[in-house]
Amino acid sequence: MKLSKESQYGLMGLAYLAQQPPGTILQLSQVAEAVGLPQMFLAKIFRKLTVHGILRSFRGKERGYSLAKLAREIRIKEIVEAIEGPEVFERCIFWSNHCSDENPCMLHDVWREARPKVWDLMANLSLAEVAADRSRLRTSRTTRRRARSSKPA
Repeated sequence: MKLSKESQYGLMGLAYLAQQPPGTILQLSQVAEAVGLPQMFLAKIFRKLTVHGILRSFRGKERGYSLAKLAREIRIKEIVEAIEGPEVFERCIFWSNHCSDENPCMLHDVWREARPKVWDLMANLSLAEVAADRSRLRTSRTTRRRARSSKPA
């Protein structure tokens, strides 16, 4: 169940929107710049989130995105499933490409026992709670900058 960069970036963009007053409509470029994400990649993610009813998109004079519900009503489980797919909580976190009920890995039973707890945690954690921790919003940009600057010339 390793989550992709898509989920990380989606959560970062949504958390930024959640920090705005309810009903705020922001252009994609504003969100991408604010959290230091590639705009084209964020556009792809925001389309998925719009299709799944987490975001609303607006066209015309006032174009952009807003949360479709209050941040406290949006569960992290919904977001992750919208981006990763509905089976995300069924995948093995150890060897997801090789493990299944028919062909279990050595740690399959451990994950089977832990999976419902992870599912419950994500189902009870709201976007508002995640967005409240402002220090994590720009983590990936800082990390990317550090990685670029430490590469040998």
